[in-house]
Amino acid sequence: MLKELEEAIGIKIAEGGFGYVYRGTLINRQEVAIKVRSSTSSQGLREFTAELTLLSKIRHPNLVPLLGYCTEGQHEMLVYPYMSNGTLQDRLYGEAATRKPLDWQTRLSIAIGAARGLNFLHTSGPRPIIHRDVKSSNILLDDSMNARVADFGFSRFAPQEDDSLVSVEVRGTTGYLDPEYYMTQVLTTKSDVFSFGVVLLEIVCGREPLNLRRPRSEASLVDWVTNIQSIIDPSISASYTPEAMWRVVEVAYASVETCSARRPDMAGVVKELDDALIIENNASQYMLSMDSIGSFRRSSSIKAFPVPFDPSPAFSETLDSPHPR
Repeated sequence: MLKELEEAIGIKIAEGGFGYVYRGTLINRQEVAIKVRSSTSSQGLREFTAELTLLSKIRHPNLVPLLGYCTEGQHEMLVYPYMSNGTLQDRLYGEAATRKPLDWQTRLSIAIGAARGLNFLHTSGPRPIIHRDVKSSNILLDDSMNARVADFGFSRFAPQEDDSLVSVEVRGTTGYLDPEYYMTQVLTTKSDVFSFGVVLLEIVCGREPLNLRRPRSEASLVDWVTNIQSIIDPSISASYTPEAMWRVVEVAYASVETCSARRPDMAGVVKELDDALIIENNASQYMLSMDSIGSFRRSSSIKAFPVPFDPSPAFSETLDSPHPR
């Protein structure tokens, strides 16, 4: 196994606290990502063990699966399918070579997929699994642009009910870290919800969660987002349905509440995002039907009389200006 993996290793594609990630090709021609633990990493062994233990037990379409591992001698390697479309971070605001436009419906589908993966972690077993490092660079995109949550090195089971106040070492990434968790060191699933709320704001705004090169009032994405019209990524400004966008922004705002008790759980986040996609799809179907009617009238040799449109309540709600619920 070690010899096969060493021969498969190709170019380095990422680097983290664990070590390095390489793109490679196995002898069966399958493209893979190989995570190699660095011998100099102070926390790499802990991350390796956590990720191996977790991914050996769970499977979900929106989680990156573990294909295999190697622990021969001093070598520790984890093998995953290679995700050809990179990370969500790259696609939103990464280097020019990886920053490709994402339309609004694709962004919404990615958000739903990642939310479902996190909800599975929180609800699938007798004890919730908390990711602890949810961020756009840990959401990978496969060949079909499906979202896959990755990097479970910091993940751990939620404390039991009888030890819910036990503090744990704070882990996470600046800009995504739940302030309540940071202050109290009490870990709950709502910490993942906060981090995912930041990811939702990235998806809407198309910018990083923290940029100290910006003016102080704009450095933190969470602090900056106050007006829906001013925060939306200009590249999608003409492609969204206002009510659908409002649903997404509203659940993002709720998710980054400072007090965790006021945040939704991931199941609630998934429901809101699913509703937003339904609204968006209904609006798209309506516009397609209007285009078809217009094309028919233009091509018909018989003059068509104007047909008044009496929208159903569902379409009325979709086409009205967004409003808080």
